[in-house]
Amino acid sequence: MPHVLLIEDDASVRDGMELVLRRHGYGVDTAATGEEALALLDSPGGGRIELAVLDLMLPGMNGFEVCRGIRARTATLPVVMLTARGDDHDIVTGLEAGADDYVVKPVTAPVLEARIRAALRRAEPSGRTRADAADHAGLVIDRAGLTVSKHGVTVPLPPTELRLLLELSASPGRVFSREQLLASVWDHTFLGDSRLVDAAVGRLRSKLEDVPARPRYVQTVRGFGYRFGPL
Repeated sequence: MPHVLLIEDDASVRDGMELVLRRHGYGVDTAATGEEALALLDSPGGGRIELAVLDLMLPGMNGFEVCRGIRARTATLPVVMLTARGDDHDIVTGLEAGADDYVVKPVTAPVLEARIRAALRRAEPSGRTRADAADHAGLVIDRAGLTVSKHGVTVPLPPTELRLLLELSASPGRVFSREQLLASVWDHTFLGDSRLVDAAVGRLRSKLEDVPARPRYVQTVRGFGYRFGPL
């Protein structure tokens, strides 16, 4: 039974979401503030949490700060953020802070549950692995062990960024459109948003590239999408 941490300050919304998640078989911990949520993650029971659903509009620490706090603690916990409006700035800032996906409130139960299931699938080991590790000009991608290192130093990646890198590096030189990446990495065949791809690419470059503005590994092909190098 997957265990979810629901971070939402509105009691009625929080109670409704908790009821929906429990009906779908999830275990649920709830928090009304970011401080409470981070304390739960730091507690002895925090290790059972497999995903966080995070509202951006919180009292005290806002959702962006909470997301950064989660990422400072773990690179592997999927984070689905909730935003009360489809504001581009809020969405991009949340994704850049480390969120894996977002939904705009009010959200229906089927949409929320589908996004959670997709995020949990991304956190599972990929079935498309090879037994060997490939060295791409100093960037070593171990597809069996699901690890990445650069010049011998391990680079920890959240599940979404790791799956994105695995997808791109499986076919070096091939150009992937944003729509293809949304479908293969995020499972967003109909509900996708190119901002998810662009933000994840930006985070990936900040960790892999010597100069993110001049990427060697994850390159932009203007008007088409992205491809894996290296140059």
